[in-house]
Amino acid sequence: MCGITGLVHLDAAAPVDETVLRAMTDVQMHRGPDGSGLWTGPGVGLGHRRLSIIDIGGGHQPMLAGDGRFAITFNGEIYNFRALRSQLIAEGHSFSTDCDTEVLLKSFIEWGPKCVDKITGMFAFAIWDAKDKSLFLARDRVGKKPLHYAVLPNGWFAFASELKGLLANPALPVEIEPRAVEAYLALGYVPDTLCLIERVEKLPPGHVIHWEQGKPLPRPTAYWDMAFDVGEAEHSTEALRHHLQTAVKARLVADVPLGAFLSGGVDSSAVVAEMAALMDKPVTTCSIGFDVADHDETHYARQVADLLGADHHVERVAQDNLSMLDAMAHVFDEPFADNSCLPTYEVCRVARSHVTVALSGDGGDEVFAGYRRYRFHVGEEKLRSRMPYAMRRPVFSALSALYPKLDWAPQVLRAKSTLAGLARSTAQAYFHSVSITGARERALLRPLEQERRLDDYRPEADFEEIMANAEYQDPLSAVQYLDFKTWLVGDILTKVDRTSMANSLEVRVPLLDADFLKWAGSVPSHLRLKGGEGKWLLKKAFEGVLPDSILYRRKMGFASPIDRWMMGQLKSEAQAACRSELLRDLGLIDPEGASTLLNEHLSGRRLHGRILFALIMLHKSLDGIAGHKKAASPSLAA
Repeated sequence: MCGITGLVHLDAAAPVDETVLRAMTDVQMHRGPDGSGLWTGPGVGLGHRRLSIIDIGGGHQPMLAGDGRFAITFNGEIYNFRALRSQLIAEGHSFSTDCDTEVLLKSFIEWGPKCVDKITGMFAFAIWDAKDKSLFLARDRVGKKPLHYAVLPNGWFAFASELKGLLANPALPVEIEPRAVEAYLALGYVPDTLCLIERVEKLPPGHVIHWEQGKPLPRPTAYWDMAFDVGEAEHSTEALRHHLQTAVKARLVADVPLGAFLSGGVDSSAVVAEMAALMDKPVTTCSIGFDVADHDETHYARQVADLLGADHHVERVAQDNLSMLDAMAHVFDEPFADNSCLPTYEVCRVARSHVTVALSGDGGDEVFAGYRRYRFHVGEEKLRSRMPYAMRRPVFSALSALYPKLDWAPQVLRAKSTLAGLARSTAQAYFHSVSITGARERALLRPLEQERRLDDYRPEADFEEIMANAEYQDPLSAVQYLDFKTWLVGDILTKVDRTSMANSLEVRVPLLDADFLKWAGSVPSHLRLKGGEGKWLLKKAFEGVLPDSILYRRKMGFASPIDRWMMGQLKSEAQAACRSELLRDLGLIDPEGASTLLNEHLSGRRLHGRILFALIMLHKSLDGIAGHKKAASPSLAA
């Protein structure tokens, strides 16, 4: 796993400033502490930071081939590289290393841009063709590995794994993208379709850019998309086990210590069970525990570890240890308000003290419908389908307005959100269910200046467009697809990538393997969610392997008492964010509206812990960027 950077002049063979390229590269040293490299040619430069996993002695990057015609900088792992290597040898290619980088480069030489259809893995890479004066950029199918890029005012095209790589280039103007702030305040993360900094874009998952120097930069083109309910594959529990074991086996190739995260949940336990069946030594597993019993899952993880004979490591952390917030702002660059990033960072830190590569169970909820919100959405859709929207909207809007907001009450009495959901369209209802704020809260936070800059932008419109283009008749498949395009890449995979790379740990995700997804997407929705039980087929597949107390227990996740934090440990941080001169002077947040939300929370009238946490992280992220770019960015120096 690595960090990559690059500079290409738009239309001339201008000399590369190696000082700038090195600064862009070395600011990502955490992604690759084992080595660094630069390569420059006329009008082009590539940079690389390496975390050595395969062929430790070889595989240094940037790597050249074709008598120097082609140069690559690559972040990720290609799991089928050995099969591709054999195929390429049969086509006449020779190899000087045993690493996947050389296989990837020669796959491009042999098949061109179509090479992405042949490779399976997690990746973001750039290949420069000196003869054709062209740059090829690619990102893996689901977006496990990031790639940011921008066209700079000085005529250079720049790219980097993380935003901080681009921020290290003094030619990048630092102007805040208002739509990114609005979307962040709604969702708690900046979606992949936007970036906090104007000019900067993220290559979408499953997309490539093939750009010929001197021509306009083309828009990304898709080579893959997730599909549900297609094909006629066998959907037995045996088939699931076979496909998952194949995906796990492909991820056991490494020349460094390898292990797994183990929370004691279904997904991580299933992955570790397959590892235990494949490996000839105990699986090294890692988990963290909290000092609050209601949120601690370590006894479940220990139960699975003992059953599977794992070499298990546990570290207990204080749930209210919030000293890492400033570090998290630096780790993520953009504001990130999923507070589970804190325990995720901790489990990556613990794992890195034992292994260099860890397998995780991420993706199981999205693939097999594990979230409770799926069950609620399907139920609401049945009700929505019985009444036309034109009739449903006024009726349930009125009922929702009359019903009190009972944040403090048991879940069964909080009908206001359900009534409001029935008054919305399908896409609007699901957007609301995954949002951390409602329209009222965002309106309170939004100053007039921000309102004008947004120019009628609504973050829920992105959800509406995705769902309209998907055209799924099955409501479960529709929202699972929506999560693949938004939540999975913007929140889950971003969280895992940044926190693992901050600890120089490679995380591999077998449940998001390309071939596994092709099979899993063909599983009918009634085998994903059955009788109100999410992940039904996955759980059935591991009956007899894992105990029912693991398979059918209530999902916990990395929960946190965030509402309580805002009245205690984070009260002063929330006050500082609400009164932030930086947020006020940038015209992003109305201090009076923010103070209204804080006062409502402190009085207990309405609970706003998640949005207050989002304001804290927005303030910290922008403050960090302002400090980094102050000299070159008057708009942030105000």
